[in-house]
Amino acid sequence: MPQGLRATFGQTWRRQPVALRIGILYLLSRAATTLFLIAAAEISGPASRFGPEATIGTLAMGWDAQWYWYLAENGYPADLPLTDAGQIAENPWAFMPLYAYLAKVIGVPLQTWPTAAILISLVAGYLACLVLFRMLPPRLDETAALWAVLFFASAPLAAIFQIGYAEALFLLWLFLALDRVMRRRYAWVYLLIPLMGFTRPGVLAFGLFLGLHGIHRWITRRREPLPARDIVHIVALGVLAVVVGFAWQVVAGIVTGRPGAYLATELAWRRNWLSDPPTTFVPFEGLLSGTEFWFTRWGLGAVAGWIALGLIVAGIAALLLFEPHVRRLGVDVRLWSASYLVYLAAVAFPQSSIFRLLVPLSPLWGAAALARSVPWRIGVLAACLLGQWWWIYNMFALANTYWQVP
Repeated sequence: MPQGLRATFGQTWRRQPVALRIGILYLLSRAATTLFLIAAAEISGPASRFGPEATIGTLAMGWDAQWYWYLAENGYPADLPLTDAGQIAENPWAFMPLYAYLAKVIGVPLQTWPTAAILISLVAGYLACLVLFRMLPPRLDETAALWAVLFFASAPLAAIFQIGYAEALFLLWLFLALDRVMRRRYAWVYLLIPLMGFTRPGVLAFGLFLGLHGIHRWITRRREPLPARDIVHIVALGVLAVVVGFAWQVVAGIVTGRPGAYLATELAWRRNWLSDPPTTFVPFEGLLSGTEFWFTRWGLGAVAGWIALGLIVAGIAALLLFEPHVRRLGVDVRLWSASYLVYLAAVAFPQSSIFRLLVPLSPLWGAAALARSVPWRIGVLAACLLGQWWWIYNMFALANTYWQVP
């Protein structure tokens, strides 16, 4: 592009409202994802769970989307299904209600639940992009913030904005809550915490974040005044996050008459991986058993797994504490990232779904956008798109082995 034309385009681009510019970037990203999904549907064969007649619609409604659809149509079972061995089987109690039922309400005029579910994901994804941009400019210039939004919209897991999953809606609530905390406007967070908690699991991590946020504000109160009303808000919101985080377990226990119904349901999925899975939930047990499972399966042995796990934990800690680009994102983004990773380590079993579970760390895309080098930014974008195709290809086009679960 000639320099004069490039300058004219740049001036015209910068004059447009931010919402329009983000909308254009988001639509371009969604167009790329659509092409990937169309290609995946064409590649899908008899060995894939989607079969040779797969379409972009069947891919969008695959995997967990089927559970949300079933939940919207049938609700939660009062009698938990059991396996032949008498153990609690996979069932809808593992999925929070807000996304499924919101799609059901919106689906009434649209006359179809899948269309409503995908529409919610699309709109929530765009709104999450707007909030992410709003979170970053105090620490990034506008150009870097737009690149961060583009990385987020085109990320390896960006297909979640076009399938029947609750992640996009959860990200919207999460980004809004983080933005309010970062701006010290705590009142809205009382609404956002229940919205997060009943969209998908993860609100307990937000409770840990609020605790760390409060400690940091107390330590730095001479630099930033900490009025009594803020102390009350932080403590009350932390308590609310913990209550909401455990509320679904209580609800499931009351409805089914089994106090451990929710945790037993979550553990049911681990039987797809472990021959002798635990019958009770123990924090961090999934991470340890999963590490041993994978490193033994790869022929490296459990000891190598423990060493690798220790190096990963040390590397992540060093990144959040010392990496200059990450530090420029601000303390709250780093505290949230640390809180969520601790939560994930406590509750998750590492398998292919772990990539999707890492999406709430998306504010860290701001660090990747801080480098002003155009080749670097284009390289990151290319890596995002390549990773997105790899994920879609494996999880939707092939979808024929134990680790190809989105």
